[in-house]
Formats: sequence, C-alpha cells, structure tokens
Amino acid sequence: MGPSRRTLLLAGLTAGCAVGGSPATPAPGPSAGTHEALTAAAAATGPATVTTTTFRSAARRRQVAMSVVTPAGGGRGLPVCLVLHGRGDDARGAVGLLGLDGLLPAAIRAGTAPFVLVTLDGGTTYWHRRSSGDDPETMILGEVLPRLAAAGLRTGRFAVLGWSMGGYGALLLARRHPELVVAAAASSPAMWHTYGASAPGAFDSAADFAAHEVLGTPPAPGVAYRIDCGAADPFAAVSRQAVAQLHPSEYSLGTGGHTPAYWRSVAPAQLAFLGTALARAV
Repeated sequence: MGPSRRTLLLAGLTAGCAVGGSPATPAPGPSAGTHEALTAAAAATGPATVTTTTFRSAARRRQVAMSVVTPAGGGRGLPVCLVLHGRGDDARGAVGLLGLDGLLPAAIRAGTAPFVLVTLDGGTTYWHRRSSGDDPETMILGEVLPRLAAAGLRTGRFAVLGWSMGGYGALLLARRHPELVVAAAASSPAMWHTYGASAPGAFDSAADFAAHEVLGTPPAPGVAYRIDCGAADPFAAVSRQAVAQLHPSEYSLGTGGHTPAYWRSVAPAQLAFLGTALARAV
C-alpha cells in the first residue's frame, strides 16, 4: 500500500487522554493546555499527508530522502517519531511497507495524542557510522532533527520505531542517546551474539560490532521500550533475550515470521505505545 499523497515541499509540514476525577467529586474543567490538546486531536483525525524531500547529507556523503507523515491539521508543535527501515528498504518504501499514512490517523482516532512520523534513508549501514565515513547517526542528530525543528516540530525528545535492521537501529539509538530518545519500539530486531554470526556487511569488524552492541546491555535510563518478534522469526531467540535484559514496558513474542505482514500487524500497538510516551514527555 503506497502513500496517500506525496509532495516535494517540506513546507507541507506546517500547513486522548481522558480527564477523570474522583467519583465523589466533579472532574475539574479542562485547562487551556488541555483544550489545545483536545482541539489538536480532533483536527488530526482526518487523512494523513505524506511529504517527501531530498537533501544532500554531508554525514552520509550522498543524496538522501526523508518522508514525513503528518496528521490532518498540520504538524507544527507536534512531537516526532523517527522510523528506521530494514535492510533493502528506504524512506519512501517504508511508508508503504507498513501503511503508515493509514495507521497514524487510525491511532489518533483510537485516542492516541497526535504526533508526526518521519522515515529516513539509512542504506545498509545498520544505522551506525561505518568505516567508509557513511554516518546515519550524525545525519539524524545533526541534519534531520534541525530540519524538523525548523519546520516547527518538537524535537527535544523523540521516539523511534524500526524493524529488522531498523529495529536494531532503534534500540541502538536509544542506548547511545537516552537524553533524546523517550521511547523505542523494535520489530524483529536484527541482532547477533558474535561478530562472526552477524550478517555480511552489518559491521566493519569485531571492534565495530563490540562498539555497537545492544544485546547484553542494560536498559537506557529514561527510555521506554517495546519489542515485538514472531516465534518463527530467525531473531526470536535474541528478541527473547532483549526482553529479559531491557525490561520493555510492552512486548509480544507470539505467532509470526520475519515478514512485512507481521510488522504491519504489530504496528498499531507500537504507534499507540510510542504516542503515549511522547505525550507524557511533553
């Protein structure tokens, strides 16, 4: 399923929670901030807009694409969830692979506070700096986030979602930058116990593997985790280990394989989880 709409102008970016009280006392009236949040949520229940831009990344030393999925009503002032694709995918394809332009408004209609999804081109880097100089992490922190902030999005703390290579990348980014990442959701994260067992090209050397391990590390302080992996997935065993070590707030290890169909099936719950974490971080 492809994106519903696509333009080439980043300017397109700018175009709930329940309030309860004690049963014995009336609930307090909503504050001005609550009115604004409820108004934004109501305005965001229409179709999402997909805006794709390209720019020359100095960090990645090439032209890259960035696709922004914005809820109806515009993205100004909303928080951001970065979406890290799997090996063989790219920023444009990631939107259609999960159907993000349909899933985001569905999540908002179900009560999740509005936020913006941003997919990025990561090549086959496994989302860390490579010996060639290709550096997607620096692209994210030094190039993508400033662009999003300039468009009026809230980037002080953000969420990150990924599958396969991107699932590993989401967990790695959280480990390396817990001061920025409020929550990470990983589907079928591509991880290995040793450099020798890793996929060809995933790491430059044993030292590179050791410098970017996620397995065997504790949860990053202040980061909420969600991990999903199907029992038939080749990464099921390492996902179970990650659940034991990272103590995710939510996880599922049920039926499924290493397929887009599985990643789409868990994406609605992941978006609800990430949206809640972003709303709490305000």
